[in-house]
Amino acid sequence: MTARPANAHQARLLRLLRDGGPNSRAQLGDQVDLSRSKLAVEVDRLLETELVVADGLAASRGGRRSHNIRLNPHLRLLGVDIGATSVDVAVTNAELEILGHINQPMDVRDGPVAVFEQVLAMAAKLRASGLAEGFDGAGIGVPGPVRFPEGIPVAPPIMPGWDGFPVREALSQDLGCPVMVDNDVNLMAMGEQHAGVARTVPDFLCVKIGTGIGCGIVVGGEVYRGTTGSAGDIGHIQAVPDGRPCACGNRGCLEAHFSGAALARDALEAAQQRLSAELASRLEANGTLSAADVAAAAAAGDATAIDLIREGGSRTGQVIAGLVSFFNPGLVVIGGGVTGLGHTLLAAIRTQVYRQSLPLATGNLPIVLGELGPTAGVIGAARLISDHLFSPA
Repeated sequence: MTARPANAHQARLLRLLRDGGPNSRAQLGDQVDLSRSKLAVEVDRLLETELVVADGLAASRGGRRSHNIRLNPHLRLLGVDIGATSVDVAVTNAELEILGHINQPMDVRDGPVAVFEQVLAMAAKLRASGLAEGFDGAGIGVPGPVRFPEGIPVAPPIMPGWDGFPVREALSQDLGCPVMVDNDVNLMAMGEQHAGVARTVPDFLCVKIGTGIGCGIVVGGEVYRGTTGSAGDIGHIQAVPDGRPCACGNRGCLEAHFSGAALARDALEAAQQRLSAELASRLEANGTLSAADVAAAAAAGDATAIDLIREGGSRTGQVIAGLVSFFNPGLVVIGGGVTGLGHTLLAAIRTQVYRQSLPLATGNLPIVLGELGPTAGVIGAARLISDHLFSPA
């Protein structure tokens, strides 16, 4: 895609069509502050660029019927969500509908060169399936702090070898299209905002609990990244004074006491000490334990597994309670791999937040699990690059 909107009015129209689907000129006019003649000019210019196309006759509103307008159905975006232990790659159209999606195991500690070789192979596989001849843009999520304007990870605790790697520049050359890079939890928040549980909420928090813990902050419908891009790094808020050492170099961080890795470690210790017959049995069968094993043991009624989930949820809830008191969001979304722990985790988080934050902040505050699961990140990645492409050049 070489064309870009020429002004803010065209950018607004493109985003309305992305988020709302095909619309008539009259319906678009109801949503933008433009005269009918000015709207006609801007739509005609977008039609000339082929960013939008005519799409059949619109429903009659009296008088002459107009054509519906939609984003060009041939536009293709690539969404990449890199986690600590797996990667999701998806192709979407310009309306962010997923056309194809691949998930594969991956170790982010292998470094950026190895990881992006795998990402490019996955993208090539999707392209070869006939979903796309090429990509008009790509959004990339990584599980660590990102200096957003440059698309560069900065000292990510669980990503050795990634500090300062020019992700945006390198992938843009390999893919032959514009690339935008962000923290993975910001993309999860954008995905839930576009197509998930946060569709109608302008101010919300999206907490991702996986191998690490992070928080996407959405204010007035826009992701808040902070001055340098590190806003929402709540996994490194101290939860236990003088607690366990953390990968970041500090002690007692929330992430060191409750994340996928911390939960697996606690489960292993409980199994080795024979505190849980269920976990011990799973360890013997598999040779290792994961958060999924804890979830399965809890579902089977194992008291130790349930206690591990409740304790971790309580600590997470303490941190979220502080965020709620400070930010006063309209919604808290819990996502990430550890959400397989389900309602035991959610209940523990809710209990702490509702107990510790003031009634004015929590009186009408839903705390819910995300709706989109592993697709939230790739939808958010596609939205990230579409925000860039649908901005004036």
